[in-house]
Amino acid sequence: MHYGYIGLGNLGANCAACLMRAGFGLTVHDLDPAAAETLVAGGARWAVSAADLAAGVDHVITCLPSPMVSERVLAAILPAMKPGATWIEMSTLGRDDVLRLARIAEAAGVRMLELPVTGGVHLAAKGQITMLPGGDADLVELHRPAMAAMGKRIFHMGPLGASAVIKVITNMLAFIHLKACSEALMLAKRGGLDLGQAWQAIAASSGNSFVHETEGALILNGSYDIAFSIDLALKDLGFALAFGREFGVPLDLAAATEQTYVAARAAYGGAAQSPMIAKVLEDLLGTDLRAPGFPSRLE
Repeated sequence: MHYGYIGLGNLGANCAACLMRAGFGLTVHDLDPAAAETLVAGGARWAVSAADLAAGVDHVITCLPSPMVSERVLAAILPAMKPGATWIEMSTLGRDDVLRLARIAEAAGVRMLELPVTGGVHLAAKGQITMLPGGDADLVELHRPAMAAMGKRIFHMGPLGASAVIKVITNMLAFIHLKACSEALMLAKRGGLDLGQAWQAIAASSGNSFVHETEGALILNGSYDIAFSIDLALKDLGFALAFGREFGVPLDLAAATEQTYVAARAAYGGAAQSPMIAKVLEDLLGTDLRAPGFPSRLE
């Protein structure tokens, strides 16, 4: 099958590259043509617009920064999509957004598959990210080869909307773990421990987490460069807190973590890297969290 991929940010470019390496036909589009240069050099076709892309492919994948952008792109591609084409939405959306946009697509004769992912950009680059499809089972099976090219593990979460919930849950946990990791590392530093040794000990303990092993290492390097912004984290925490209100679940840790991200945005700007919530604590206490031998980017 020939896929079209719209949205070539940190995540989208890597997922699109995985499709191309697996031998799928690929057409790409992004508001920034420079984002597609590597893919086009590798054999992908460049489309001058979203509509041009949709007209020339079997199915369209989008990976975009907000529900508003997703809706705008959907309006552009629907009139041009081929009969039987699927719209595969990899953006992080709220459940209500997923269901509303699916109805718009359905009215135009296009079926939607939601496909949020989790695990980080470094795993997406290796085709090892976790994929969380939601939608009809036959669509999941139709696109399973493409999902297997982009990701290592695939969990069909249920009907449309289900994946939006689990994606927000996984991101909420990651942000909470990051705040906890920052505080733990600061305790170690202020307690006089060797930070590198403390990181290793935590990684081998019952207190370990995926976030400690990945983002914790970037904190100790001082790059904080996880390729995920504070603004995106606040968007996802907003989704989580909205679910908490809807489902009647108090989310005390998520609410406290959101406030730390608000402080980080005020201090460093919304485009700053998400792990810079650790820097809020570093700046408050005048104590840096640095140790030699840790990477500036995850491989």
